[in-house]
Amino acid sequence: MTVWTSEDLDKIGAAEELQIQSCRRDGTLRKPVTIWVVRHSDDVYVRSVKGRTGGWFPGTQDRHEGRIRAGGIERDVSFVDAEPEVLDGVDAAYQAKYRGPNAQFVPSVLIASARTSTLKLVPRS
Repeated sequence: MTVWTSEDLDKIGAAEELQIQSCRRDGTLRKPVTIWVVRHSDDVYVRSVKGRTGGWFPGTQDRHEGRIRAGGIERDVSFVDAEPEVLDGVDAAYQAKYRGPNAQFVPSVLIASARTSTLKLVPRS
């Protein structure tokens, strides 16, 4: 399994937003969608504000593959459901990263339905 480099983690972790594209069943990429991204430990996570049924999330479930762009990094990734034991840490990462003018929106990614949509982004070789 491919892992993120320290440089990738630093750049993606510092990026305010991430462009995510999921693969359709035929392997073509959907249009990019801009979302928040956080780094927790040596992994990268995203969540859907609308949970598993809303917005861009259902597309990630077709092939569990796609492409991301953030902080000058562009990578093909696999979308892996996050383990329950990391969810509190991911919550804390969202709260720490999105302060200031974005703080009013943070509760929307901390609710139960959003937490169930937490995906770990795993780089593909």
